[in-house]
Amino acid sequence: MQKHPSSLKLESWLVAAGRSAEPGAPLNVPPIPASNFILGHGRSYSRTDSTPTWEALEEIVGGLEDGHAVAFASGMAAVAAIFDQLAAGALVAIPDDCYQGVAGLAMAGAARGRWSVQRIALTDTVAWQQACAEADLIWLESPSNPLLTVADLAAICAAPRKSGAIVAVDNTFATPLNQQPLAFGATVSVQSATKFIGGHSDLLAGVVTTRDETLWRQLLHTRALAGATPGTLEAFLAVRGARTLALRLERAQRNALELAQRLAQHPLVTRVRYPGLPSHPTHEVAKRVLKGFGTIISFDVRGDAAVADAVCRNVRLIRHATSLGAVESTMERRAAIAGQEHLPPTLLRLSVGIEDVDDLWADLDSAIRAAN
Repeated sequence: MQKHPSSLKLESWLVAAGRSAEPGAPLNVPPIPASNFILGHGRSYSRTDSTPTWEALEEIVGGLEDGHAVAFASGMAAVAAIFDQLAAGALVAIPDDCYQGVAGLAMAGAARGRWSVQRIALTDTVAWQQACAEADLIWLESPSNPLLTVADLAAICAAPRKSGAIVAVDNTFATPLNQQPLAFGATVSVQSATKFIGGHSDLLAGVVTTRDETLWRQLLHTRALAGATPGTLEAFLAVRGARTLALRLERAQRNALELAQRLAQHPLVTRVRYPGLPSHPTHEVAKRVLKGFGTIISFDVRGDAAVADAVCRNVRLIRHATSLGAVESTMERRAAIAGQEHLPPTLLRLSVGIEDVDDLWADLDSAIRAAN
């Protein structure tokens, strides 16, 4: 298990972890584009034996949550590896509001008879506690995508669960700096490292962290069999990006709170969803389980889908693009995405970056007013 020294804050661990202590070794972990290694020293083939570059990423993320980490080719590859642990006929519980890729994977498996799926509102803590006693995989996503509902992880993870059940938490929006699912009692914490860990919109990667050594070894085995290994350059970039996670998150969160407060007063905005606002339905839960409220805002503009689309076209500093968690601010209309048609047609998801907040506001306000 990777455990950061108790003398170090997580912010220091991000900078220090994963580096070699050997005299003469490079200060930064280099990309090692090797498929195979000289036999006789424990490592032979990268798909089954990893590379030092992947292991550096795993040391950083594993240490953030005091667990064993396994890096994957993407966030969805990490998700799929967890689902692959299920026996035929398993029961899976997923939130009513979650990433469409996870929902699509769950429903596709159900359609093929691999498992059955139960969908539960993230706000229904009692229903989730009951699911822990019945389901084989309890899949939580908190804050959720894109409605930003915060689940009471402390209460749910403490509930008695079925023998062998996996409680998985997609921790992408919160990051390990704002939320520690394993500390609450979750079996695994999942990160799409494509987002905040990498932080620069230039890689695909995923990481699963667990304190269950048996499950950790099973996930390594699943990764090797499926070939869902991270690329060398991607792992290198994720390590480099992780070094500044704390700084980026601090700045972007400060921006997000300010923008959410301003949007809540805007005459052409009908609703703002941000866990840091007292008006948010799960604000009180967020104050208990989160160390910070994150960088994602979802808000509805007055009008219809055409107006919301026009807002996305009108922004200049903010980029009209999907994904999130990077240094640049991005925005999109989520109901336009396949699998998200059930969402309000005027809902815009804004991933706030590290730009000057007044420049962001000027761009956003101008785009909203020009669209109406």
